[in-house]
Amino acid sequence: MHPADSSPAPARDSILVVDDEPPILEAFASALAPYFEVVTATSAREADFILRKRPFKVVITDHLMPGGNGMSFLVRAREEYPQMQRILVTGYMKPEMLIRSVNEAALFRYLLKPVTLSELIKVVQDAARAAGPKEP
Repeated sequence: MHPADSSPAPARDSILVVDDEPPILEAFASALAPYFEVVTATSAREADFILRKRPFKVVITDHLMPGGNGMSFLVRAREEYPQMQRILVTGYMKPEMLIRSVNEAALFRYLLKPVTLSELIKVVQDAARAAGPKEP
């Protein structure tokens, strides 16, 4: 065994990105891939299934998707995975709805579309740090 083989690369935090629009999902995943292990889902239902299989530091989800909205998904995720940080991406929401949503889902942050990739990366990095140390 060579010395270079004995030290594995440090494990990266896992994040889950949920969006029903493939171009957005792809753009977000590509932007975040250098920093995180990125898993994607195209619906809240698929995301629920993925969450049952493994832990994530952060989940980013679109607000309006066919077959269930991102906010309902994040409220469930808060109850089942309280240590996971939650970020909502939304095109538009009334201020009172947004405040209620932030409280109900205990959002780490919400991002208004169009989201810049640099803003996305920074917010997700901050959320991963807020989620605590890496899992073993």
